[in-house]
Amino acid sequence: MRVTQIEELTKARSRVWLDDAPAFVLYKGELRRCHIEEGEELPEETYHAIMEEVLPKRAKLRAMNLLKDREYTTAQLRAKLRQGSYPEQIIEEALEYVASFHYTDDLRYAVQYIFCHESNRSRRRIEQDLQGKGVSAETIQAAWDAWEEQGGSQDETGMMRRLLEKRNYNPDTADYAERQKQAAFLLRRGFSGESVRRVLREY
Repeated sequence: MRVTQIEELTKARSRVWLDDAPAFVLYKGELRRCHIEEGEELPEETYHAIMEEVLPKRAKLRAMNLLKDREYTTAQLRAKLRQGSYPEQIIEEALEYVASFHYTDDLRYAVQYIFCHESNRSRRRIEQDLQGKGVSAETIQAAWDAWEEQGGSQDETGMMRRLLEKRNYNPDTADYAERQKQAAFLLRRGFSGESVRRVLREY
């Protein structure tokens, strides 16, 4: 393998290209310690040391540091590591590592998300949010089941009424344009068209 390019990303980090393909990102000190120079051959033992020792250790540490500040789904954490330009195999190794300690758990994340938003977001909106965070449909359904087993419940009609009250909606004085405006607001919150029409009619 020949080092065909060393691309400076920041003052501290550079991307190493091997045989005209991006391979990995190293710090300047690591480049010096590994004696990596543009136009030179990269010894097999050096490549394996980088891929099996240097990068996995760093990716695992990066994942752990991210999870110290907040919880991530597996997909979110994968995206964060990709931003660091880690090779895919290193990313998967880091994800497996943190998952082995249950630091990432999409089901737990989804259940907590439902409990957090059960009183201000519709079921459909919550599901859309979780899908956007990379949680699978199967995991989302399992989360709803676990949420119900733990006593969770939703009153979407009451939720919509409270939202309308906060928006000072007055059905006695509202004209057609105002009703359409409030309906659009509720639809954006993920409530179904049928339930929105029913609440506005019964309000």
